[in-house]
Amino acid sequence: MNKPLVIILGAVTLDAIGIGLIFPILPRLLETVTHADNVAPYVGVIYALYAAIQFVFAPVLGVMSDRFGRRPVLLLSLAGAAIDYLFMAFAPELWMLVVGRAIAGLTSANMVIATAYITDITPEAQRAQRFGLFHAMFGIGFIVGPVLGGLLGDIWVRAPFLAAAGLNGLNFLLALLLLPESRPGRRDVRFDLRSLNPLVPLAWAFSLKGLLPLIAVFFILNFVGNMYGTVWALFGTDAFEWNGLMVGLSLGGYGVFHAAVQALLPGPASRRLGERNALLVGMACEIIGLLLTAIATQGWVVFAVLPLYALGGVGVPALQSLTTQQADADKQGQLQGVMASIVSVASIFGPLFFSAVYFGVRDTWPGLVWAAGVAVYLLAIPLILGVRRPPPAPQPA
Repeated sequence: MNKPLVIILGAVTLDAIGIGLIFPILPRLLETVTHADNVAPYVGVIYALYAAIQFVFAPVLGVMSDRFGRRPVLLLSLAGAAIDYLFMAFAPELWMLVVGRAIAGLTSANMVIATAYITDITPEAQRAQRFGLFHAMFGIGFIVGPVLGGLLGDIWVRAPFLAAAGLNGLNFLLALLLLPESRPGRRDVRFDLRSLNPLVPLAWAFSLKGLLPLIAVFFILNFVGNMYGTVWALFGTDAFEWNGLMVGLSLGGYGVFHAAVQALLPGPASRRLGERNALLVGMACEIIGLLLTAIATQGWVVFAVLPLYALGGVGVPALQSLTTQQADADKQGQLQGVMASIVSVASIFGPLFFSAVYFGVRDTWPGLVWAAGVAVYLLAIPLILGVRRPPPAPQPA
């Protein structure tokens, strides 16, 4: 494994730890700031705000990384994340949390640039495997982050946010001092202010017919994926009376299985089953896990089905690999910015939708929210059945 890949995967791991630190404790921080009994709507709004701003700026940051290089945009993104966590650590009022989230959304290009960076340094045949490693490192971060966040949050509700700010500062130094540039800026190309319009990259992506079904599948997977971050801690507390540590342990357990699956299975699954069937098998596993969680009456059931949740992501690296094959090498930053923008759209409506569903069923059957996720997932099946690997490009004589 080459040195740049090791460094970028290490940066992804630190970023995941920082994100995981605040997952178990964000509802409690909102309770402290708002003094409300039910903070589900606030959780949904906080996540949706971040995603809305990311939707506008992620394509722009992707274009800028193609024009000016990956490192400068990555450094800007890491600095913005550190500032966000500091805002959240010291915010006495809700509006300060909103400002922090807005700053983070404005500079949210960590995963965009990391994905484009891996694409830059990886041949097409190895991309599914390396995207699997990408998700595995993210899973490892989720082993450490939520458990540590739960422990720190039980000591002081704002401690996880200080720790996340420190980790992003460390990540900034790592990228600044050790990460080489994977694709230098194109100095011969005149920078067009029109590229700052987020609709321009989106229009370019929608003009690629082979990309449209992939975008739709990507949207649905991420729409449902937002359900976990929005209601997991609330569900654990309401259904099983979990404290911060138990929420953190459940997320950390998911991280263990997720890291193992992503490190070992995406490459072999794609080769033996094909990208489309790998997606369908993964979805079937996750649907079973969601339905079992919906009817669970004891907390141990959730821990028992964590491997099924992890297997749900086995086809995602193959889907990412297929998307990278739809654009030229000098457009990979723009492509990843567009895909991040699609994720952002899902992250705007996903938290709002699932927080509203959870608010409606919380007092009667909180597990019904997971069945709602299954219903949305089923919409992706006909789209996945239509996914095909693009034909190989003709070789020059």
